[in-house]
Amino acid sequence: MDRFSAMQIFVKVAEVESFAEAGRILNMNPTGVTRAVAFLEETVSARLFTRTTRVVKLTEVGSRYLDDCRRILAEVAEADAAATGSYTRPSGTLTVTASVLFGQIFIQPILTEFLDANPAVVGRAMFLDRVTNIVDEGIDVAIRIGHLSDSSLSASRVGTVRRIVCGSPGYFETHGVPAVPADLQQHRLIAATSAWASLEWKFGVDEKSTVQIQPALSCSTYQTAIDAARQGWGLTRVLSYQVGDAMISGELQTVLADYEEEPLPVHVVHPEGRRASAKVRAFVDLAVERLRANRVIN
Repeated sequence: MDRFSAMQIFVKVAEVESFAEAGRILNMNPTGVTRAVAFLEETVSARLFTRTTRVVKLTEVGSRYLDDCRRILAEVAEADAAATGSYTRPSGTLTVTASVLFGQIFIQPILTEFLDANPAVVGRAMFLDRVTNIVDEGIDVAIRIGHLSDSSLSASRVGTVRRIVCGSPGYFETHGVPAVPADLQQHRLIAATSAWASLEWKFGVDEKSTVQIQPALSCSTYQTAIDAARQGWGLTRVLSYQVGDAMISGELQTVLADYEEEPLPVHVVHPEGRRASAKVRAFVDLAVERLRANRVIN
């Protein structure tokens, strides 16, 4: 049994937690998958998986071995890429993810600029209001808003955004301006109900001041909530970049600025570090340059 191939099979079994599914993905007979894992277990003299009729889980040894296998396979892929030139010339499919509005406003123009300059690359934009798993979902580059929890990712900080309460000048003329967070309970509030939203609005750098809101209008998207606020219907709470143009034009104004939470960092992240392919390194360089120059997030 070729050890390199066995490592590839082992990694896939660990990822999908199934011998049969790994075989299907790799177009292999399940018996061949089992033999490959057994070969590695005999080689390292340790069990790599705990197996029952329903569950396949890594052992402690298997978990450590998985990290080593991934590193070895990545280094081999890097060597192959360098030999064929793909390590120095951007090519292949580039998958980029960001939250929906951030992706639409900022990342889509950067991605299309990058594709124009690199015709050998095919772009794939995944703009989702949920936290994606970069490795499991095959993502090359992600733009993260908030403090990073995964220290294994390579990250470049490009700016910050603030969580703000805003409304139209017309609304404030009619209904007045809230002076403290508790005053929000006397106003007509518009809330987004996406995966990131909460009906408990926190204020202050220590986030100790909270207001449990009762929205007069709940919206499934941030854009709908923002549009209602621009029309003077009520107040909404969003991230500053989401209303950057409306703030600059004066269509929306912020309130309770003295009670804002600590700004949230914005990072461009990717999982491959110094072994990143040419397409990833080139896109990250462009994205970092463009985002750092954008005054809406700085």
